[in-house]
Amino acid sequence: MINASIIQGSAIGPASYVVTAADLNVTTPENKMCKFAGDTYIIVPVCNAESCVSEIGGIETWARANNLVFNRKKSREIVFRDSRRKLQVPPPPTMADIERVTTLYILGVTITSTRSISDHICEVIKSCAQTQCVTRILRAHGVSDSGPSLGRSLSLR
Repeated sequence: MINASIIQGSAIGPASYVVTAADLNVTTPENKMCKFAGDTYIIVPVCNAESCVSEIGGIETWARANNLVFNRKKSREIVFRDSRRKLQVPPPPTMADIERVTTLYILGVTITSTRSISDHICEVIKSCAQTQCVTRILRAHGVSDSGPSLGRSLSLR
């Protein structure tokens, strides 16, 4: 995560990042880089696993050249695997100061190392249940939900 000189939480932040990061690219052509609103994701296929260190080095070099700071402690690595394959490829060695995780929150979706979105679905259901519970409590206390949306039309009776 690069968080220096990008105004976080503002409307200009994502656009500023897009302009600033326009020249940020992968060091290995077969790898892919996705940049969105201040987040950068590098996708490295198993055949290029050894390039992870050079990709991180490239980002650190780019950050220094642009007067930014690359924070390894805020970075995460996830290794996707296919549990259906009989032959499992061993994961690459871990990188210094970068945590390897089994789930990652990417652009609003929780995804697991097995490429499952079941954790995401559970979170969405949990959020819906919590909202439903709050709505019941508000109604029990006489709050009306008439109108276009509950959030804008709450009125005490």
